[in-house]
Amino acid sequence: MSISTPTPSAPSAPPAPSAPSASSAVPLRDLAPGIIGMALVGSSVTVSRSLVDAPLFAAQAVRYVAAAVILVLLARAARVPLSRPRGREWLWLAGIAAGGLVLFNVAVVRGVAHAEPAVVAVAVASVPVLMGVVGPLLEKRRPSRRVLLAAPVVVVGAVLVEGTGRTDAAGVGWAVLALACEAAFTLLAVPVLGRHGAWGVSVHAVWMGAVMLAVLSVCTERPSALAELTVRQWGAVGYLAVLVTAVAFLLWYRTVAAVGSGRAGLLTGIAPLAAACAGALSGGGVPRPAVWLGLAVVVSGLALGLRGGDGSSGA
Repeated sequence: MSISTPTPSAPSAPPAPSAPSASSAVPLRDLAPGIIGMALVGSSVTVSRSLVDAPLFAAQAVRYVAAAVILVLLARAARVPLSRPRGREWLWLAGIAAGGLVLFNVAVVRGVAHAEPAVVAVAVASVPVLMGVVGPLLEKRRPSRRVLLAAPVVVVGAVLVEGTGRTDAAGVGWAVLALACEAAFTLLAVPVLGRHGAWGVSVHAVWMGAVMLAVLSVCTERPSALAELTVRQWGAVGYLAVLVTAVAFLLWYRTVAAVGSGRAGLLTGIAPLAAACAGALSGGGVPRPAVWLGLAVVVSGLALGLRGGDGSSGA
């Protein structure tokens, strides 16, 4: 991989990613990558159930090593330059890897052992409430009033889709951790997206996450951990590596850079919808009427937050 080294005279603070103003409508072409990426993330909650009994760190390390290789090969094929992190960028990227990748996947895998995937998916869908406020502040903008109004609507719809489901205190705790990590996955990327773009942030966060998981596996699991994976678990690792990591990361960060973290955060409401569909396709049954009602509420919330109009700027 060819990584360019910036010259010392380069500016110390990267520019903030461009985003449409609060009063402008968001083009579908900018939203589509994020919609697809979040649908893949939602499906991962169901797929992760296959890894409950697997060596956690070893399986995830293989996932991210494979994803890093795929991303680098795709970047080279697309002739996308990758810049070496510098200064505080190492901390932002390491934070994405530690929180948005390592801890998030631990929370999801351990969470579905104590709760239905619905519970974890609903927690992920609650991210708009955090990102609608914190994201614009990191981008040195005032939060959009329309986004702030739309975020609770999206969350209510997600809860209607999934319900609370079976859980215990540990399941709730893991779900809350997944919520914090999902927010960190996007918010910590805001300061570095300007210089590195979706490709650079994805590549660096993934290889750092792979290193962290490999170290955790060596320190806490048996050397033969990978040999214990079943064919089904290998299939789950492959799905997570290719679609949920390599593909979804690029799609998601592309939308964050295009529309801003506040508006992009509303798209996390798609995750529980995708989880519901994945559960149905995997034998979980036809969605209940509450699911269809929740779908309508989520769509309404997304329409409210993503359309343009007057009065959308925050006070």
